[in-house]
Amino acid sequence: MATFLYKLGRFAFRRRRFVALIWVALLAVAGVGAATASAPAADSFSIPGTEAQRAFDLLDQRFPGANADGATARVVFRAPEGESMKDPANKAAVERTVHALRSGSSQVDRVADPYAAKALSKDGRTAYAQVSYKVTGFELSDASKDALKDATEDGRDAGLTVETGGNALQAIPETGATEVIGIAISAVVLVITFGALIAAGLPLLTALIGVGIGVSTITALSSTLDLSSTTSTLATMIGLAVGIDYALFIVSRYRAEITEGREREEAAGRAVGTAGSAVVFAGLTVVIALVGLTVVNIPMLTKMGLAAAGTVVIAVLIALTLIPALLGFAGARALPRKARKAGKAGVAGEVHGRDAAGERPNMGTRWAHFVLRRPVAVLLTAVIGLGVVAIPATSLELGLPDDGSQPTHTTQRKAYDLLSDGFGAGVNGPLMLVVDGRDAHAGESVKSAAARVANKVGGLDDVAVVTPPTVNKAGDTAMLNVVPKSKPSSVETEDLVHDIRSTTHGIAQDTGAKTLVTGTTAMNVDVSQKLNDALVPYLALVVGLAFLLLMVVFRSVLVPLKAALGFLLSVVAALGAVVAVFQWGWLSSVFGVEQTGPIMSMMPIFMVGVVFGLAMDYEVFLVTRMREAFVHGERPGEAVVTGFRHGARVVTAAAVIMISVFAGFIGSSDSMIKMIGFGLAIAVFFDAFLVRMAIVPAVLALLGRSAWWLPRWLQKLLPNVDVEGEGLRTQLADTHAADGADASNAREPAGV
Repeated sequence: MATFLYKLGRFAFRRRRFVALIWVALLAVAGVGAATASAPAADSFSIPGTEAQRAFDLLDQRFPGANADGATARVVFRAPEGESMKDPANKAAVERTVHALRSGSSQVDRVADPYAAKALSKDGRTAYAQVSYKVTGFELSDASKDALKDATEDGRDAGLTVETGGNALQAIPETGATEVIGIAISAVVLVITFGALIAAGLPLLTALIGVGIGVSTITALSSTLDLSSTTSTLATMIGLAVGIDYALFIVSRYRAEITEGREREEAAGRAVGTAGSAVVFAGLTVVIALVGLTVVNIPMLTKMGLAAAGTVVIAVLIALTLIPALLGFAGARALPRKARKAGKAGVAGEVHGRDAAGERPNMGTRWAHFVLRRPVAVLLTAVIGLGVVAIPATSLELGLPDDGSQPTHTTQRKAYDLLSDGFGAGVNGPLMLVVDGRDAHAGESVKSAAARVANKVGGLDDVAVVTPPTVNKAGDTAMLNVVPKSKPSSVETEDLVHDIRSTTHGIAQDTGAKTLVTGTTAMNVDVSQKLNDALVPYLALVVGLAFLLLMVVFRSVLVPLKAALGFLLSVVAALGAVVAVFQWGWLSSVFGVEQTGPIMSMMPIFMVGVVFGLAMDYEVFLVTRMREAFVHGERPGEAVVTGFRHGARVVTAAAVIMISVFAGFIGSSDSMIKMIGFGLAIAVFFDAFLVRMAIVPAVLALLGRSAWWLPRWLQKLLPNVDVEGEGLRTQLADTHAADGADASNAREPAGV
């Protein structure tokens, strides 16, 4: 592989105009596709194989006009202190609003009048009108959304408080200026690392090009593939992070090769052949982790993983081709100013990290020596520290965000709070029961079975209201709503869903009429259960495949095992930090968390996937240098020092960049994106600085030569991919020797 990548790097350097033109053309095509595409989809869930999804599908079949998956809105009215919603003036304002809602858009299916539906609170101060649409939130037009907003003005003009909840007003999340701050921090780190603006700008430029191509492609396909706005946000987050990091490693190695006196084209080829091999395998681990999300069988999560994986592939290809091409355009300007003035490639300790005679060892060298002297103390300190941070993870509660997790200034959150105050928290997450009577026993009607269900469920502890059953035209299916006493995201409501299912199971045995529980709250419960069930198989798949890949890279059994165990420690610690901030509320004001609650259901499995891939990046880049030194004859301890001397500064810069990029998304108005940004940023911090920089060298120091042990039979089975570039060096040395011999022979006079 190293030889192929070496040739690719030299080709891209020589044909830089052609390579750059191809990438610019791809960016232009993707941009045109995005500009002409339909609006991105609204976030939606489909969970094949779950009871909640089967109930939705049954409703679509048996109640064709019900639009079970259609967009909904709740317009909530609140009378001023001392007044009632039954007052004539207030009632007239509500009726005008209801009329405006019905006539405001052709996409409106029905509007429930608060007075006819008895949707008034006990104190008479709060009422709400339920609006149902014929189309999904994705298909809802801007005109319909504007009509919904305009209809509330009559109530406000009459002195009422009017707010709107539901998914009809879903919008693409705002991330704010913190993204830009993250990129700015990355730029500063790159300038400090390279000491040259051109060299610092290359990783940023190529990362933005890669993200531009990836996100534009996602936007162009969003309507066709039903991709949500969160999909492109995740692709941006990961694409920026890995794009900058991969380019950073190539540029750093290129400057190191220049330091050793090689010509620029040769340096570009060797940089891609050596650091590029690590980039390929690091990228493969990220792609494996993201593509592996398909095993969960949740379409939204699958699409997010595949889209982000595609962006990572683009980042790898750009690092291998566009970076050497741009280095060709940059010329000597990619080097520090002192090196350019001196007419050489700069000080070895500055670029390549070598300890020249009499030169003070760099920070990486000093840290490696410190760890080698005290491996047990360093190992125990890091492990215990991460273990303490992981303690909150034992209290992890899972759920999906609802309007209660929205920022307090939004109309959705205000409507949620008004409904909770007036009707109880459970009204924000009613459960829907679907009674299927097609297989009912002889003499049993669906109406009588539904009545038994309503009676039984109404007697459960956490139930506030059960609506009378509604039977379809065919007379074989009934539908009724259940309003819990507790809020949608609470443990009590989750327990209620399980209680209803167990209670109605007994009724199904007696009558033959099956009852299915659905609704947003039940869907959330099923998502959590499905994700929990998939976590162990997913972990086994991803870690197993990556373990095999790392065995191929490092030609070792213990090094990949140590890498996997270290990752598990860092991801559990990161989950502990997420629980402490977003569930317990620690430092919530610092991170802008306005409402604590359960952790997003997909967060554990999502963090396992993404963090594992990113963690292996640093493992590959740092330990590959150690393996390279060991292969070249250094003792195990010396190899650890060499790896840190050459790689610690670059890996540290890469980690700081990735952390700053992820942290930039903490400013998002969307609670899910905020949580993902924080979780990934803290996970990278733990993994890069505690696991890879402390635990890894400590374990390698304790293992010594056995760290690189590989059974002979396994050596024969595993392919030799030459990540260290040893085969490439041998080939180049032989080629140069042959060229030298040919030149020497050519200078000798021919015998006559």
